[in-house]
Amino acid sequence: MAADELHAVTGAFGYSGKYIAARLLADGRRVLTLTGSPNRPNPFGDRVRAVPFYFDDPPALARSLRGVRVLYNTYWVRFNHRRFTHAQAVENSRTLFRAAREAGVERVVHVSITNPSADSPLEYFRGKALLERDLAESGLSHAILRPTVLFGKEDILVNNIAWTLRRFPVFGVFGDGAYELQPIYVDDLADLAVREGCSSENRTVDATGPETFTYRGLVETIGRIIGKRRSVVSVPPWLGYAAGVVIGRLVGDVTITREEIRGLMAGLLRTGSPPAGTVRLTDWATQNAGSLGRRYASEMARRRDRSRPYGEL
Repeated sequence: MAADELHAVTGAFGYSGKYIAARLLADGRRVLTLTGSPNRPNPFGDRVRAVPFYFDDPPALARSLRGVRVLYNTYWVRFNHRRFTHAQAVENSRTLFRAAREAGVERVVHVSITNPSADSPLEYFRGKALLERDLAESGLSHAILRPTVLFGKEDILVNNIAWTLRRFPVFGVFGDGAYELQPIYVDDLADLAVREGCSSENRTVDATGPETFTYRGLVETIGRIIGKRRSVVSVPPWLGYAAGVVIGRLVGDVTITREEIRGLMAGLLRTGSPPAGTVRLTDWATQNAGSLGRRYASEMARRRDRSRPYGEL
């Protein structure tokens, strides 16, 4: 792979896309980003050119991808909202894949989710499965990465668990909290994505980290690391959801959804595959214990305010 090749990353001003772009730049690649936040501060300066998504103008989207060798797609939405839906994200992603094919993009590295299924009752996992199928049938050389929970500086879940532990004397877990998850460090995912971009083999990779936690164990571990050991109690899922709604109203955010609770409790954030990442969440959290959970990380604020840096919201 030539060092001056052009690579495109969706969402390089956001979370995982930013780490992928940074990896590519470190390797000497030229990078452009497709973004829904062209007015957000560019953390890379003039080294990364920003182009709007143009989902409503497929020919313009295809033109923006001409000359790109590899497209790294992190685009998705976490939940349904009046401003965005999973169904829209599926159709937009399909538009992106068609534009990539028309533009002559050689390879797509697509970020999916662990345990997707076209038969899933959960729209998040069902939509991801449909896109995996579409990409496989597109004729594009591709790699599909299936991460679980990401952790890192701009993360939401781990940070907000710590935020809750810092502010409340009790932490409620849904049911018994014995369901498992395998968090992966966001830079490990970026490293995996860039390596897969150098390949030509069609592959699907479970992108999991080296540690497996029960949800209860994850909460207890974070509490111990930040010095906020709390009582972790089992609550019915409906009550945990209701508590999340109350906290969400206080902070102006969607903290948890019913679908996220169901997916978590169904064990969909765990696989039996060998870990793809090397950074341990316990080590990272220990190194960042002083800042972890000091501020609430708001999904909705990041979507509403597209003029400020992503990690500040």
